[in-house]
Amino acid sequence: MEPLLLDVKDLNVFYGNVNAVQNINLKVKTGEIVSIIGPNGAGKTTLLSAIMGRLPSSGSVYYQSEGLTANEGIAYRVSRGMCLVPESRELFSEMTVEDNLQLGAFTSYLKGKRDYRHLRQEIYELFPRLGERAKQLAGTLSGGERQMLAMGRALMARPKLLMLDEPSLGLAPLVVKEILNIVVTLRTQGVSILLVEQNARAALEISDYGYVMETGQIAVKGRAEALANDPQVVDAYLGRQSN
Repeated sequence: MEPLLLDVKDLNVFYGNVNAVQNINLKVKTGEIVSIIGPNGAGKTTLLSAIMGRLPSSGSVYYQSEGLTANEGIAYRVSRGMCLVPESRELFSEMTVEDNLQLGAFTSYLKGKRDYRHLRQEIYELFPRLGERAKQLAGTLSGGERQMLAMGRALMARPKLLMLDEPSLGLAPLVVKEILNIVVTLRTQGVSILLVEQNARAALEISDYGYVMETGQIAVKGRAEALANDPQVVDAYLGRQSN
């Protein structure tokens, strides 16, 4: 049995008087891809932000069996091996691809490590197009390349848990397939993935486990294959495939 990497218990997030995320319980085991699907406004992005410490929350977040509090902020979580690639990607458009990647190694810099060339080379092997555009400004990249750069920058921190928020948003189908194939590759390299994805069917196809969120709550959960064949989930989120 794989050890538990992330264990979220009774997590709540409020925006004023609005309980946007309600009593969420969620687990990610080492070596798993776990997907969170559901309609827009269900609270999926809010949930990832709270786990990463970007939003105040109540309840418990355990990472590698350590309880994380508000005092253990984003920088601490990154240093422990948690990274979030937000939906907005948040690149530095006026900086080159290479420099954006180097910023991802900030935690290594704080530990006194100054040579990032081998790390960058690993990213370029995973995303060859980034290597081709190393000296290009991030703001001139295509949407797919920007997503690759956002993921590459996060991987420069050597995460054990990579959280991806809508990585396929606004991308062409072929690029989406490429991005999700890379997600599967990352798992083989020892990175566990927590994936929020609008393309529910594609997400479940590569996942081990899935959660369906509705109005801030977990409506359905289970093995990804079972969810992909659950008539209720198919009708509400996946749609019937024609033969």
